[in-house]
Amino acid sequence: MDGSRLLGRLFGVRAEQVDPGADGPAEAPGMPGPAGVTVVGGGIAGMSAAVVLAERGVRVTVLEGAPRLGGRLSARPESLPDGTSQLVDHGFHAFFRQYYNWRAILRRIDPGLGFLRPVDGYPVLSADWPPEEFGRLPAAPPANLLALLARSPSLRLRDLRDIDRRAALPLLAYDPERTHRDHDGASARQLLDRLHLPDRARAMLFEVFAHSFFNHEADLSAAELIAAFHFYFLGNPEGLAFDAPDLDHDSAIWRPLAAHAERRGAVVHTGDPAVEVRPGWRVDTAAGRTHRSAFLVLAVDPPALRDLLAASPRLAAAAPVLAGQVAAAGVGPPYAVARFWFGGDVAPGRSVFSGVSRQPTLDSITLYHRLERGARRWADRVGGSVVELHAYACPDLPAPVLADRMRAELAALWPETAGLPVIDLRAETGARAPAFRPGTAAGRPGVRTDADRLYLAGDGIHTDLPSALMERAAATGITAANHVLRRLGAAAEPLRSVRPRGLLAGRRG
Repeated sequence: MDGSRLLGRLFGVRAEQVDPGADGPAEAPGMPGPAGVTVVGGGIAGMSAAVVLAERGVRVTVLEGAPRLGGRLSARPESLPDGTSQLVDHGFHAFFRQYYNWRAILRRIDPGLGFLRPVDGYPVLSADWPPEEFGRLPAAPPANLLALLARSPSLRLRDLRDIDRRAALPLLAYDPERTHRDHDGASARQLLDRLHLPDRARAMLFEVFAHSFFNHEADLSAAELIAAFHFYFLGNPEGLAFDAPDLDHDSAIWRPLAAHAERRGAVVHTGDPAVEVRPGWRVDTAAGRTHRSAFLVLAVDPPALRDLLAASPRLAAAAPVLAGQVAAAGVGPPYAVARFWFGGDVAPGRSVFSGVSRQPTLDSITLYHRLERGARRWADRVGGSVVELHAYACPDLPAPVLADRMRAELAALWPETAGLPVIDLRAETGARAPAFRPGTAAGRPGVRTDADRLYLAGDGIHTDLPSALMERAAATGITAANHVLRRLGAAAEPLRSVRPRGLLAGRRG
């Protein structure tokens, strides 16, 4: 055992099983009357719920309004000017190794997760300072934290004397109840102000991290930042290492996962959005179809959930608490994705993925031609490159304008890109990520609702499991399925978690 993992053992940093599953037969008994489950939403949360339900013998129907499954992890076909057809993902996603529940779902289609490839390095770039490397750290805390402090050009050991230790303590003492009770009223910006970090350390170590959750630090709850710091850095034995698919998301994930669910009896509909929900449960779609079931899981993004509640007065009347929570939850700021097909390559030493700090628009850079097969084949054939730029929380401007801004900011960081000819560009904006504004945690909707047999799932849904982004979506989807399964007397799905509390929080409250 290496020294990092030994330290992790000593500090109790390990994956934990928070729900052992089971408690019922392998298949659910039949339900009288309208039977089964309708899952509205075919992204990570909805398909995680559907897979678990179908595997237990529950009749499940998935309704996805978009033409393809995946939500913010979807892929769409695009035709380039030279006639090449490519499936283009809706933005880069890092598959961190502590995404235990999401990876458990993915193992249904690839037990060895062979379609995931390690992404080497995790540099954070700045126009003002040398890069900060988050990759290649020891895996387990506190060794990773000590190694980062020892090698970081942004935060020297002597700087620690000026940090407000009392303000820093919550970062090491995450607790699912106390953290939100004590720190949700402040913003992430206020928390960082209290730390008294050197400006360079604040920019390179914390601000870039906060932006990754699709919120500005002034509008992001300090409690959510503390929870994310615990989940990604101090609460897991896997470290900051992550992987990414070497195929587009549709080929690697969604078509195989849909086939897996359908072989077990699930029915998956795409391209027909739900337009109204009525207690009973009855879901009406835009095409005039009606789906009835005993249970309902709403696994849609925040604006779709808000719009569906607004269009479903009977549902709002049956679940007034939920209606109020959804109305108050809000949606995060716009984000932008721009994928460039360049007629030349970037410098050979550039990392596949890089975070970006303190640029007005640009937050990350991904070299798809060094990651994904379709992009690699195109780039090899034409001697070009496929570069994706992402703004996690950006101004509400047209996508081409944001793409131009991000490209100019890229050139300031990587000068060789300034003269690369643009063969094609696909740019889009969205505003579909959840908001985690200060003071809103107590009213955030959870998996269970005040309507009987109605459950929610998604990356904006509250759960006590330390999690975020894709893992929170998967965990809440599985949790929703488990609520249904236990009501039916069927076996539930195990759930795993990183360490539930921080290194200095203790085992009990």
